[in-house]
Amino acid sequence: MSASDKHEFDAALALLARGLAGAVEVAGLEYLPRPSFATTTTTTAAPKPPTAPTATTAPPMPVSNPTTAAEAPTGFSSLIPMAAATMAPIEPGDAPLIGAPLHAALQALMADPRPAPARLKLLNDDVIGGCTRCKLSRGRNNLVFGVGNPQARLVFVGEGPGEAEDRQGIPFVGAAGQLLTRMIDAMGYGRDDVYICNVVKCRPPNNRDPEADEVDACEGFLKAQLGVVQPDVIVGLGRIACQTLLRTQTPISKLRGTWQKYEGVDFMPTFHPSYLLREDRDPEQKRKREAWGDLKLVMQKL
Repeated sequence: MSASDKHEFDAALALLARGLAGAVEVAGLEYLPRPSFATTTTTTAAPKPPTAPTATTAPPMPVSNPTTAAEAPTGFSSLIPMAAATMAPIEPGDAPLIGAPLHAALQALMADPRPAPARLKLLNDDVIGGCTRCKLSRGRNNLVFGVGNPQARLVFVGEGPGEAEDRQGIPFVGAAGQLLTRMIDAMGYGRDDVYICNVVKCRPPNNRDPEADEVDACEGFLKAQLGVVQPDVIVGLGRIACQTLLRTQTPISKLRGTWQKYEGVDFMPTFHPSYLLREDRDPEQKRKREAWGDLKLVMQKL
């Protein structure tokens, strides 16, 4: 047995010893089956529809109901075990125990009974931590996790941090972020009402597109974020985010404005705010009008 195989085997045994039996298979470490998001059942009463946004009063953004281990969302079930309620929650300081089978730690996170804010903090601090799973980690100043309401019904997902985001450790704070904030305000909400994150958590050099191995290294973290937040609607911002999450090469100009599904959740593709800022490409503001039309469809859905 090689040293790497022994490390993986020992890590898996350690997890099994903590009550994670059934979460991973020691030999293959395969993901578990993916039931549909629509199969989640609860006995709560149907929520009242939110008041439509007006020019003078911003409606409150309803939040998802807090979940217990037995009620964990099933839309991101590549991270959720079939018997989640029997799994041991992860605890602060467990990162050294995680070892090779990272997805088992993500599954344990999804089964954890603590509320969403605490689980997001665990994901950021203890599971991701000082992640070095891909080469982007070597050039970052800060890992850029996510910001906003941990139980938001509406999530915006971009492709990755830029220079300002890498410096501050907060997504969408540069020029494109300021435009996104105005877009959210125009919908009648604020940044604190929604949740904002990216496909990759570290800045690609010179703001290049994230590469396939970098996306693969980070997508489990994104799925865990979304699984904790449990949004009703995800807005994909730009070509990279939308093509990556939807597993398609369809141009964003054809994707935008059409409802899609990501892990069973309603997904609206639209242009990235940085694209909308390039006035030389859009002298008549056509793209901005189209993006606003996409957001109006989201408002109707919510």
